[in-house]
Amino acid sequence: MAELDLLVRTADRARKAEVTVDSSQTGAENSQPTITNWALPRDVDYTIVNVSKNPPVTLDLSSSLAKAGVGPGDTLEIQPVLVAGGR
Repeated sequence: MAELDLLVRTADRARKAEVTVDSSQTGAENSQPTITNWALPRDVDYTIVNVSKNPPVTLDLSSSLAKAGVGPGDTLEIQPVLVAGGR
């Protein structure tokens, strides 16, 4: 498949990286190395959001980037899943 040049960043925009990935990669395959390299907390679940789309689109982590409509130059944001409530 085709290669995609993307910008990947954290939700707080504290970290960002320009990456080249294969469009056949899944959202999970794309995000896991970044989460590890940036030493983001491992006890948190994350979603990947294509913030280049209007409105932003949350990616299905098991689908390929191509199937999710990710294109060259898109910005993907790694966002923690916030859980409200609990005891």
